[in-house]
Amino acid sequence: MPDGGARGDNGGGKGRFGAMGPVGLVLAGGISVQFGGALAVTLMPRAGAFGVVTLRLVVAALILVLVCRPRLRGHSRADWGTVVAFGVALAAMNGLFYQSVARIPMGPAVTLEVLGPLALSVITSRRLVNLLWAGLALAGVFLLSGGGFDTLDPAGVAYALGAGVMWAAYIVFSARTGRRFPQADGLALAMIVASVLILPFGIVESGAKLLDPSILALGAAIAVLSSVLPYTLELLALRRLPAPTFAVLMSLEPAIAAAAGFLVLSQALTLSQAAAISLVIVASMGAVRTQIGGGRAARARERARDRSRVREGDDAH
Repeated sequence: MPDGGARGDNGGGKGRFGAMGPVGLVLAGGISVQFGGALAVTLMPRAGAFGVVTLRLVVAALILVLVCRPRLRGHSRADWGTVVAFGVALAAMNGLFYQSVARIPMGPAVTLEVLGPLALSVITSRRLVNLLWAGLALAGVFLLSGGGFDTLDPAGVAYALGAGVMWAAYIVFSARTGRRFPQADGLALAMIVASVLILPFGIVESGAKLLDPSILALGAAIAVLSSVLPYTLELLALRRLPAPTFAVLMSLEPAIAAAAGFLVLSQALTLSQAAAISLVIVASMGAVRTQIGGGRAARARERARDRSRVREGDDAH
């Protein structure tokens, strides 16, 4: 478990980890969550979609509470409002996505879901070039889908799009939670909220199956891969990475999902899917380089202004 050494926006993590530190955290989290998602698909015939997501969130909440032992006192009403909103986003994002992959293949589901973070990157971006990178990533997303979704189950498509909206909300509230709570305390508390919200759906759908030892063991593995590791890594990354750049990085998820589908579910890639993966990788790398370059330019301007103020002060004396 990361120790939270990277603090909020006013912390010292930037200097130690450098610009690519949070990017590596996001990519590692994406690999973990997509391979966990592929494992979850194999469990759904036995436990149901809501049953799997219930195991995932409940076990993840237990692990995070035991490891983090979050402090309940000393938080403001705004802090609690943020963590509750984060928990609602977690429950809705996971519940909707698992309903989607129960109806349509994993690749198209993730492709549709990633439209939420892409839309967030366009809406919040302050640099015109980020629109270009987001557009290129969006083209890759649609190419990965085969150019359309008319052959897919409409309910599955709707669930995936809804999950995308909640994914965008997750990005926003994860960043806010990371700034308000130390280490992974906020994530642990939000996971409790998400577990309480999703538990009734899992009990109604799966009942006693949730206590089957083999199902419980697989559910625990899915919880670690799909929740504990990726959400912790992403929360730490969002303390040092702007939300627009994080959102564009999420366009890599369909590529990672395709790889997980091939290795775990024996789903082979087509030539068009490989081309789509190349597009989203280029777009994500471009977005990161743009953000890094913009940050360096801003710091250079700030240093120039500081030197100018010093010279003006010397001249005044």
